[in-house]
Amino acid sequence: MEKRVVGIVGVGHVGAHVAYTLGMMGVADEILLCDIKEKKLISECNDLNDAVSFMPNRVLYKIADLPELRDCDIIVNAVGDIELCRNFNRDDELKNSVLQVAKIIPRIMDAGFNGIFVNITNPCDLITCEIASLSGLPRSQVLGTGTLLDSARLQHALSDVTGLDSRSFNAYMIGQHGDHQFIPWSMLNFGGMDADQFETARGVKFQRDIIHERAVKGGWITVSGKWCTEYGIAGAAAALVRTILHDEKRILPCSVELDGEYGQHDLFVGVPAVIGKDGVEKVIELPLNEEERARFSEVVKALKVNMEKARTLILENKEEA
Repeated sequence: MEKRVVGIVGVGHVGAHVAYTLGMMGVADEILLCDIKEKKLISECNDLNDAVSFMPNRVLYKIADLPELRDCDIIVNAVGDIELCRNFNRDDELKNSVLQVAKIIPRIMDAGFNGIFVNITNPCDLITCEIASLSGLPRSQVLGTGTLLDSARLQHALSDVTGLDSRSFNAYMIGQHGDHQFIPWSMLNFGGMDADQFETARGVKFQRDIIHERAVKGGWITVSGKWCTEYGIAGAAAALVRTILHDEKRILPCSVELDGEYGQHDLFVGVPAVIGKDGVEKVIELPLNEEERARFSEVVKALKVNMEKARTLILENKEEA
């Protein structure tokens, strides 16, 4: 049987929780940990191996440098500095994240990596795009968590409002993992009913602005109390890894490259996609209504502004080097 190997670059709050969650899911046989903080890396690796006895399957955690990740099936990029988010704006991480991946990705690719990148690092859509550009891998092999966690926050809010288990309905956030995302209410499905039909059938009325606010700003509730997010984003990343390794062909909202879908090209954004063993197997183009298409256009504008900022940073860094 082939060994399933996952690499994690950046073993901070999120990276360490991804490593633990993958072990508890029993979806990887070997997990390689890479971080610039050697003492932290040694401590996390030792702690994780102590926990293996309580995991469903045997998994080996090992310390690795970047070139040693070349044979991984999947590499999870979790580098970053959560301290940069203290103004409650993921875009504040832009410069640090761009410069880190500019150093990391070429070293991994030079070693011969040809697997799949799953990106967590913020701004998620932008950094996923940079990884794709720096790696030169096909569009199917680079994706980010994108609005997967935001969709979970939406489902959390809807579950609270309706009293239903989140598995009873389909609901996605689409757009940027950040302030420029929205709920395509026309696409929500409650057992075959859309949101309007469900409201009539159940005699309820969704407070749509409040639900939207909970989905978009939910992460800051978590951050404001402990200055990091861990469980939700780690669960999202681990779910993507599991979906790929198990070839689940599952539709998940994540950051993927558009190649004509939604009328856009060369842009990474959070939309539903079929995820399987080859990574992104198909981008799902939702039949948005006119209002939702206008909202999507606003998302695209915001993302393109950040893309220009990233290009400028990379060029400036090269000139300084």
